[in-house]
Amino acid sequence: MPKHQSDIINELLTRSVTDVVPRELANTKLASGKKLRIYFGIDPTGDKLHLGHAVPLRKLRAFQEAGHEVILLIGSFTAMIGDPSGRDTLREPLTETQVKKNFATYKKQAELVLDMKKVEVRFNNEWLGKLKPKQIIDLASKFTAQQVLERDMFRIRQQRNLPIAMHELLYPLFVGYDSVVLDVDAEIGGNDQLFNMLCGRTLQQAYGKREKFVLTTKLLEGTDGRKMSKTYNNAIYLTDEPNEMYGKVMSIKDELIKPYFELCTDLPMGEIKEIEAGLKKGDNPKTHKSLLAREIVTIYHSAKAAQKTEAEFNNVHRDKTMPSDLPAVKLPAGKKTMPITDLLVYIKLATSKSEARRLVEQGGVKIGGKTTIDWKDNIQLKTGLVIQVGPRRFAKLV
Repeated sequence: MPKHQSDIINELLTRSVTDVVPRELANTKLASGKKLRIYFGIDPTGDKLHLGHAVPLRKLRAFQEAGHEVILLIGSFTAMIGDPSGRDTLREPLTETQVKKNFATYKKQAELVLDMKKVEVRFNNEWLGKLKPKQIIDLASKFTAQQVLERDMFRIRQQRNLPIAMHELLYPLFVGYDSVVLDVDAEIGGNDQLFNMLCGRTLQQAYGKREKFVLTTKLLEGTDGRKMSKTYNNAIYLTDEPNEMYGKVMSIKDELIKPYFELCTDLPMGEIKEIEAGLKKGDNPKTHKSLLAREIVTIYHSAKAAQKTEAEFNNVHRDKTMPSDLPAVKLPAGKKTMPITDLLVYIKLATSKSEARRLVEQGGVKIGGKTTIDWKDNIQLKTGLVIQVGPRRFAKLV
């Protein structure tokens, strides 16, 4: 059944959303029926996007599907400054070379979420790199030091007598100036970006541009319930292979099932509420996680890949059988035995001997189906030997 315009607007402003400021302006602009100009900015500070990064991208796509003009802004200049949002320590600025290297994969990954044929891609070094001192002074005159220093992360640093670099104070002014140049009706960002986006709203008014509303999206937690981050090894990346992605989703905490459905899938909110109610009544969480994992793998790979991955996952974890397509590794020439740490590095299930030792000591390694905890073991090498690390990573010697 086609959605009414009011239902579309309501979902745009509520699903996966933390705040809309000012909401009255958002309702008025969307109810006008006019095509709005909306953007999301991202600094290429790493080379991989995870499901948490995809939340605002998915919201941008929702506006795109509703017929609005959307812009993906790459912070090619601001990434070299470093966003202080949410940090109680100084962020190390990136070099232009690092930014270019990181961006090389961003567009390809964004294509997994957005229809890039209908997206305007911009880079803020186009205008920020050309600002003259007089223009920067004029920009800074629109704010007071107190307004900027009242941010939580700066207050914390002052209390701890930690440094606040001058370029960090300029960051929200520069990203705010993006809104002036792009002259948008709305900006989308994570909930940690509210201050920066409101700076843009202030500057658009100061420079006589159209009035914009800002929309912040909810934070997606990692598989362990902490902030999704490479540092915590709890991230699900858009480029993860289907089996890795499926397995990671199955490993999330039970209390994250509902947020993941809302933030990471296209399942209607009515169905998500039914799942939430079922969980409260005692439904087996694994049943709903299976659907969740299948939905997410389908989005970033295909329905066929999701079906195959689910079958393999059940073979390994429910039926206790081996995957049908184990990665094959050739036996090392001229060797009959090998230290287990060397073997794990050789078959690329560990990046270093020290990591291999840790994996073994933690009981995460099986050789021929048997767990080994002695990192000094020498392994007899033979064709068909299966090595397993953790619940999802395998290799077979051939």
